[in-house]
Amino acid sequence: MALEEFYQDRVGLPYHELRDQRRFGFPTVKAEMEVHDTFAFGDTARGEMTGVRLGRSSLTMRYRMRKADKGTVWAEAVITAVCVDMEGVRPGSIPE
Repeated sequence: MALEEFYQDRVGLPYHELRDQRRFGFPTVKAEMEVHDTFAFGDTARGEMTGVRLGRSSLTMRYRMRKADKGTVWAEAVITAVCVDMEGVRPGSIPE
């Protein structure tokens, strides 16, 4: 849900409209992850997503997973996706 809200808020269009009607996709081109603490079976987590950078043809997002009981950061990931025209799978500008 956070990803769909991000596209609506930052790009101005719901993700399903970008993908299904406008035929744009956002494949991941770079992903980095750091794990800061152990996570055991039965533990629960709360996820957060924030936009780091919105460029002409790419966007970078940070994901943080926190242990639900303590609120401590368990893991963080930074993911960069590039906008592509799904008809020819070519890089394209993020629609305005």
